Amino acid sequence: MAEKYENTIQAIEKGFIACQPILTAIGDEVRQSILLTMMNNGTCEKGMRVVEITACTNLSRPAVSHHLKIMKDAGVVHMRKEGTMTFYTLNLSVYEPLKQLFLDIDSINCDKGE
Repeated sequence: MAEKYENTIQAIEKGFIACQPILTAIGDEVRQSILLTMMNNGTCEKGMRVVEITACTNLSRPAVSHHLKIMKDAGVVHMRKEGTMTFYTLNLSVYEPLKQLFLDIDSINCDKGE
């Protein structure tokens, strides 16, 4: 059976490695709260500034900035400057490797019943 899934298991291993920064970035409860805040406030169009996220999450500005940097480095959010203002938006395309990873994992799970 292990030989049957060798290619899929290798793909899963590569997927875990590729997704590690994303999983780390979104695995933290505070960052999840920031992401939910951004989703709830329609950041697709304009984005949110640190001060706006701070007001919605009751986190300090340095804390929000710290977590946004981690998410930006992982590709989970984009940063855009307009003059002196910085806006953060969600990067939904970053989740494609995660989707593939879970599809690969699911393909092994689903076939266990055979």
